Amino acid sequence: MLIINLGIGLKVAIIGGGAAGMSAASRIKRLHADWDVMVFERAPYVSHAPCGVPFYVSGMVGRIEDLCAYDISHFKEDRGIDVHIRAKVVEVGDGFLRVEEGGKERRYEWDKLLFATGARAAPLNVKCEELDGVLCVHYIENGERVRRLAEKSESVVVIGSGYIGVEMAEALSRLGKKVVILEKEKHPLPDFDYEVSSIIQQKLQQIVDVRFSENVVAIEGKDRVERIITDRDEYRCDMVIMAVGSIPNVELAKELGVEIGNTGAIKTTKRLETSIENVYAAGDCAETTNIVTGTEDWIPLAVPANKMGYVAGVNISGYEMEFPGALRSQLTSFYDIEIGKTGLSEKEAIKFGFDTISVTISAKTSTKYLPNGNITLKVIADKDGKLLGVQAAGKKVAMRIYAASTLLYKKSTISDMFFADLPYYPPENRVWDPLVVAARTLFRKLGIP
Repeated sequence: MLIINLGIGLKVAIIGGGAAGMSAASRIKRLHADWDVMVFERAPYVSHAPCGVPFYVSGMVGRIEDLCAYDISHFKEDRGIDVHIRAKVVEVGDGFLRVEEGGKERRYEWDKLLFATGARAAPLNVKCEELDGVLCVHYIENGERVRRLAEKSESVVVIGSGYIGVEMAEALSRLGKKVVILEKEKHPLPDFDYEVSSIIQQKLQQIVDVRFSENVVAIEGKDRVERIITDRDEYRCDMVIMAVGSIPNVELAKELGVEIGNTGAIKTTKRLETSIENVYAAGDCAETTNIVTGTEDWIPLAVPANKMGYVAGVNISGYEMEFPGALRSQLTSFYDIEIGKTGLSEKEAIKFGFDTISVTISAKTSTKYLPNGNITLKVIADKDGKLLGVQAAGKKVAMRIYAASTLLYKKSTISDMFFADLPYYPPENRVWDPLVVAARTLFRKLGIP
């Protein structure tokens, strides 16, 4: 439903030119070409994809600019968006911004404001700020530095074995570097259950030196990093990649008085409104709803960020649209092993109070006369049959995670998964798809014949 009194030529300020910010800006200009839409981005890029940095470092992507969905001229010239790059917002006030750009400070007015400030790399709480060679890949502009330094380095330590840690380990090992991964948890990809993450663990151990249950206590060197000290050992290195997670950028929102949620991100409604009228938040700085648990969650991923930006843009423009939440669906790989997850792991489901049942199966990903590899699949449900989550590792993982995420989004049951009409194609899957086999196996635990 269109709100009647929108005004003509409103000024919309968007802080952040990543996925959420540019999606919102594009939607607003599509709906109100006469509005003045300003985007302020501290980096020299917009519509950027930091998750692509490992593929740039490995050489699979030739130019850092290729990690951006569109270049700046597209947004300025084709969409009419007033994009400011290398523009640092230093103050947010009621109806105005103060911005440092081009060596000067400027003031801009706004009628509506969107925080799309994203997230930043989480600190390790170990002093290392003054040492060269300690980098994170959370920012696209760091990609150039990481690639240049990697080319000159022989030994690299990656701290953390989440998605970015695993992808960076592959990128650096493909460059011929000696790679050590340090992980404080007992297995890689700690958000996964061990039955599935152990598949990646075996592959990691074949190619890099991976150490689990080790805590970093010091990063040392004279001007440049030379070694890492853990609670169990010491590792000499020329370079360190920090991949220990991220935290939402909410400082400017706090300055304006916007309410922060229990997750540490900006609290929003389903329309992406904040606690202040005409102020919105979207993307990695904002809370959303976990579709499986129904609770507030912080899900800093590119797909929800783009959709949150779209929804925020629609509502800023005076129309009505709600963002239903997200599932924390993710995919990655290490060499020839794919791994993916959607919904909850079993340990997460138990933490949220679900009375869980689960099954882990190994199956072929094609018909027997066209061998194509194996997949390990874990499906979690509660005892009334509600589907809670799916994890997989091996071959042809993506198509199973896509199907499972659709089922989870619709709050499906194990019976729904069993009867899902997944097509049969001999090179890609069997008549009895692994998802269907897992559902059939769970029937026994649910007392279904």
